[in-house]
Amino acid sequence: IGQFVGVLLTLGGLLVLCHAMRAAGQALLPYLATAAIVATAAIWAVLQGLDGVGLKQAVVAWDSASGTEKATRLADAEIVRWLEWGFQSYFRMLLGLALLLVGAGILASRLLATWLGWAAVLAGVMSVVFAVDVGYSGLQGGLQDAISMPFLIVVLVLSVGVLVGGFRERTAHASR
Repeated sequence: IGQFVGVLLTLGGLLVLCHAMRAAGQALLPYLATAAIVATAAIWAVLQGLDGVGLKQAVVAWDSASGTEKATRLADAEIVRWLEWGFQSYFRMLLGLALLLVGAGILASRLLATWLGWAAVLAGVMSVVFAVDVGYSGLQGGLQDAISMPFLIVVLVLSVGVLVGGFRERTAHASR
């Protein structure tokens, strides 16, 4: 539940940023980014339900089965796991698209420092690469291991940078 709420809060922050970009006069990019963020949140909810509830139930059923039913229950759990991989891949793809659009919006609006736009673009590209690897390798890809930590660091830097930039802009606006 913590992971579910944390990702939704992060996506909510991106929605607030899109609203600020629209207020700064951006026309199309914030609307496209908003649509991608909403789609990302929806697939995230499905993924968490599938992984947190569906897979757990399938594994419990497999564990409690006996005899010939055990093989059938294992196959059921494996199918749910494969579905999780598919939803994980699409979640990462949509997240990447959302970050790319947010990054482009930051760059076009000049609302925040240019490097924050490039950080969002980098995070978006990393997420798309992650998505493709999950689609081909499941959740055990070595490329994912190599990208996970740098991706999280870029997203953390982006989040803190947007927060600091927002406070600076708010302070500057209040003093005018």
